[in-house]
Amino acid sequence: MKKLGVLVCTNAAIDYIPHEDDVRIIRSTILMGGKEYIDFEELTANQFYEMLESDPSLFPRTAMASTGTMLEAYEKLRDEGCDEAIFITISSKMSGIYENAMIAAKMVEGIKVTVFDSRTVGYLQCKMAFLAHDLAKAGKSMDEIVEQLDFIRQNNHIYFAVSDLKYLVKNGRLSNAAGFLADVLKIKPLLEIDKTGAVVTVEKIRTFQRALDRVLEKFFEETSGKDIEPFIIHANNPDKAEYLRQAVLAKRPEYKEIKEFILTPAVGAHCGPKAITIGYVLNPPKA
Repeated sequence: MKKLGVLVCTNAAIDYIPHEDDVRIIRSTILMGGKEYIDFEELTANQFYEMLESDPSLFPRTAMASTGTMLEAYEKLRDEGCDEAIFITISSKMSGIYENAMIAAKMVEGIKVTVFDSRTVGYLQCKMAFLAHDLAKAGKSMDEIVEQLDFIRQNNHIYFAVSDLKYLVKNGRLSNAAGFLADVLKIKPLLEIDKTGAVVTVEKIRTFQRALDRVLEKFFEETSGKDIEPFIIHANNPDKAEYLRQAVLAKRPEYKEIKEFILTPAVGAHCGPKAITIGYVLNPPKA
């Protein structure tokens, strides 16, 4: 049986999800306050958000792993006996990681690497990685694995709100930022990750709480009658996460559980502290 290696980039925040799967992590670097930190290894989410809240003058930026670092990760998997590998990256519309991963995949010898653009970020990358790992253990081919990952990619949606839009604008992660530049500190828009994997504005909203309530409205409208897995992701905002959870469970008690995840510093650097999302992925049809 062929042996398959699975990789994700640090943006998946897989470090904060307990698991026993052998999933390798390609880490980004956080640049802040004149220092450099390797995501999670040298700067955890709790430490990162505490630093930002204690010193508002800090403005973090990120540097993705080099092509050489990715090449070394592929070669290590090959040397450990892997015939193939799949690297599940953050959306190519949010980062150059996908492009670098593709370049490294063409350079490596002795192992076939598939680079899969998740067109998203965070928990859904982890879900894809865990699924790929399980399918590989079950002896599924790369084509079969990619087909099931593509179902997740095509059948999810994430809405979110940020407390301060400047992080997305200054870091160039907001696709249609031009209309907000003059009024950036006043607007708390409803945002989404669209089908191409880009972060775009949906509506202009003046307060963070109203943005959260509109996020809920859109979530309820879109998920009505659907068999879904809901989830919440936030940038150190447990109070608002609980607000969303209770609002959803009050209207949709059949969900019973809504998983909650944290944004790692490599993502939090772009959305800023207190950002919060609610999203869902369709459950696959029952056999």
